[in-house]
Amino acid sequence: MADLFDTGDTPRAETAPRPLADRLRPRRLADVIGQEQVLGDEAPLGVMLASGSLGSLILWGPPGVGKTTIARLLADETDLHFIQISAIFTGVPELRKVFEEAKHRRANGQGTLLFVDEIHRFNKAQQDGFLPHMEDGTILLVGATTENPSFELNAALLSRAQVLVLTRLALADLERLAQRAEQELGRALPLDGPAREALLDMADGDGRALLNLIEQVAAWKVPGKLDSAALASRLMKRAAKYDKSGDEHYNLISALHKSVRGSDPDAALYWLARMLTGGEDPRYLARRILRMAIEDIGLADPQAQSICLHAWETYERIGSPEGELALAQAVAYLALAPKSNAGYVAYKAALREAKKTGSEPPPKHILNAPTRLMKEQGHGDGYAYDHDAEDGFSGQNYFPESMKRPVLYQPVERGFERELKKRLDYFSKLRLRRS
Repeated sequence: MADLFDTGDTPRAETAPRPLADRLRPRRLADVIGQEQVLGDEAPLGVMLASGSLGSLILWGPPGVGKTTIARLLADETDLHFIQISAIFTGVPELRKVFEEAKHRRANGQGTLLFVDEIHRFNKAQQDGFLPHMEDGTILLVGATTENPSFELNAALLSRAQVLVLTRLALADLERLAQRAEQELGRALPLDGPAREALLDMADGDGRALLNLIEQVAAWKVPGKLDSAALASRLMKRAAKYDKSGDEHYNLISALHKSVRGSDPDAALYWLARMLTGGEDPRYLARRILRMAIEDIGLADPQAQSICLHAWETYERIGSPEGELALAQAVAYLALAPKSNAGYVAYKAALREAKKTGSEPPPKHILNAPTRLMKEQGHGDGYAYDHDAEDGFSGQNYFPESMKRPVLYQPVERGFERELKKRLDYFSKLRLRRS
């Protein structure tokens, strides 16, 4: 008996409505839009196909950029049987069945391209289960993931597959896709120029999302062309792609941090706004902003830390959305503050010295001697009280006696550290003179 969801070649199936995205699915790799960096003649896939040596692949990229389509077309180009599974719905019994069928198929002279969507959702044991079947040629694995494979996939699996990075579609790519859609529909979209650009922006680099939007717009019965305001009233902009625990989280906080370090307040405020509109916890941002003050401004502007702490406290007192303005002002201040990582570098150098010197004791002359035994052992002997010395500086050695004095803190000629450098140079000269 036919399955309730049977999609066999029956007259009813042939005449059933198909979504626009399915009707426009490319039939050749050359028709794929926007991924020339992997599909071009000199790009990885182009070279593999030209040489007839296609290997297992991991396709890493955002939604709606052609991962599934490319996998299907690779199977067509190489005469491999195409099998598609999703890591969300597939367990070990289903995987065993797929592998057994692939073995029978191979024994009859045909290979299998197994496409695994959301492959990062398989656990370590499940990922390990692919390895023997990849090694003996039972399957050619093509996995798709929106998450960084370096973090989500086993090293053993990654060593047997090449990672190809697919990128979000540019506006020019989306326009080409829109033109194909209009050809398929047989009519132009009822939008003026600015409204058409707004529609492309709504897709946010996702080709499938754009085709879904176009399908909605094409169904409207309107006289003339709609402007941007009319389009916005009928369609909601897609929510920005942002995963508070995934790649976008780390990509955007990196962009924010580097914009601050690069003294670009406009870019820093933009990335802060991107994270906040994506739903990021402002308290996480407050902590990271304070870290920026410590790591990248340091003593070049000692006030920066206080401003960040006050911004954090302000957010805690008044909450969103007003408190987020305090964070924005702190970000702008940090971006324009003089920069120095001298304190950060000095601390890391001190950690290296501490690990290298182990448990070397302090010199005896700076040890306290609260007992007679400690006095007899020489604790405190020869200690020079700095307040009694000329200039309030004795110049004594405070490092372990067996340790050569290192230079750790090297202030820069920017901001307040310019003054600290003068002081450091002054004390260095006095120390040299009095030693």
